[in-house]
Amino acid sequence: MDNQQGKGLSFAKRIYMPRIVGLGIGSLSVFAGLYPVPQPTWVWLFLLFNGFVWPHLAYLISSRAAFPYQAERRNLLCDSLFGGFWAAAMQFNPLPTVTILAMMAMNNVAAGGLRLFIHGSLAQLSGVLLSWLLLGPAFTGQATQLQIYACLPMLTLYPMAVGMVCYQLAIKLSEHKRTLSALSRTDSLTGLLNHGAWKDLLHLKFTKCQQQRCHGTIALIDIDHFKHINDSYGHILGDAVLHQLSRDLKLNLRQDDLAGRYGGDEFCVILPATSIQQAGEVMERLREVFGNYRHPGVPQLRVSLSIGLAAWHPGLRDAAMWLMEADKALYAAKNTGRNKVTAAATANDACLAVSAGS
Repeated sequence: MDNQQGKGLSFAKRIYMPRIVGLGIGSLSVFAGLYPVPQPTWVWLFLLFNGFVWPHLAYLISSRAAFPYQAERRNLLCDSLFGGFWAAAMQFNPLPTVTILAMMAMNNVAAGGLRLFIHGSLAQLSGVLLSWLLLGPAFTGQATQLQIYACLPMLTLYPMAVGMVCYQLAIKLSEHKRTLSALSRTDSLTGLLNHGAWKDLLHLKFTKCQQQRCHGTIALIDIDHFKHINDSYGHILGDAVLHQLSRDLKLNLRQDDLAGRYGGDEFCVILPATSIQQAGEVMERLREVFGNYRHPGVPQLRVSLSIGLAAWHPGLRDAAMWLMEADKALYAAKNTGRNKVTAAATANDACLAVSAGS
């Protein structure tokens, strides 16, 4: 319900300013249309109310309603009802009538599409019948020069106001789209790329290396004995360890390096334009930094990393094969004592231990 109320208030705020502009300058068109025809005093008072009081009252009603969106749609129907009333009160003088009704129809379409347009048209018809009931039916076929000039502000300024609101809404939707796109590619716990996003980038980097014959290395990183950490100290502390590794990755990698969470306690990094030796140095530094982590609540906790590296080489058929080589190197690191960085074998060399920790 809070979410619906928030959306409804936002909707009411978007309508508020165009309503102030539209009814304020629209009252000039109505005044010019009514002026040649004798009108009772209450009509002029009602025009002042509709043009300068109703916009603020409508916003007050919608902003204080339990369901602001529904209240604002009712306000829009009231706008249409008033528009139909003024069209008939002006005796359907062509230019002022078309100006008022067309601008309101545009507003209804912009705010609620075809459905609101149809309901608004019915409300306008009701306003016409109400005016005929109170003032009697009459028709005027010609517009004076004064009426033409009085309609010009409505025909120019109000579309600009509606256009500005639509533009601001488009900008906001674009920002939301970018935010949602980023969220769909980001792991919620660590803030790194998620599994799918990282693998998509891996395919792109593989294709680039294949086409340009350039260096590139990938790393698979595993937190040693992470299940034991969760079982012994709880998942909250386990999450803290994951957060620490993500922070260390962000601080120790270059701007072009792409880090992601591959799943569970496994992380992955793409190091573009990086040889296996350079990648080994980067990962060794990461291993040492992470190994110095101490949790203030559990000072006895010790953490370490096993890391597998695989460099691109022409013998790789696809990105999956590249990733498989890094995975084999990771398991070699884990099976030979953990807490080390190990590079995968290529066509020219055997599996090489880049460095070993304690």
